[in-house]
Amino acid sequence: MLPVGLLLSDGQLHRAGQLRPATALDEIEPIGDDRVRRNEAYYGLLLLSRVVTRLGPYSPVPPEVIAALPAADYAYLQSLYASVNGQAFSGMAPGGAVAAPTQAVTAAGPAIIETECPHCGALLELNLDEGHA
Repeated sequence: MLPVGLLLSDGQLHRAGQLRPATALDEIEPIGDDRVRRNEAYYGLLLLSRVVTRLGPYSPVPPEVIAALPAADYAYLQSLYASVNGQAFSGMAPGGAVAAPTQAVTAAGPAIIETECPHCGALLELNLDEGHA
């Protein structure tokens, strides 16, 4: 369940979805996309749109839907992706965007968001830069 949810134009709020484990192709193919070449932060949107197989009425989930999510939901999906795939986001760009794996990451100050645990409702501070060089 997404912490905030996707609000559609008809007023319906969708918080349920499904994410599958990533394949090597899921992580490699977006690198060649023109949108990633123009803006490497777009890599995370493409990657998540490949592995998030359902979100509300969307299946498959296009990158534009991932881009329309509140920042807390995007961060939650990044964290869930890392958990499902047994890894931390080693390619985080400043501000929490997932960068293409070939990009070196530089620190631009802490990127901290506040979110709510979807299981217990506890308020959490999520440091998107933590553990990244």
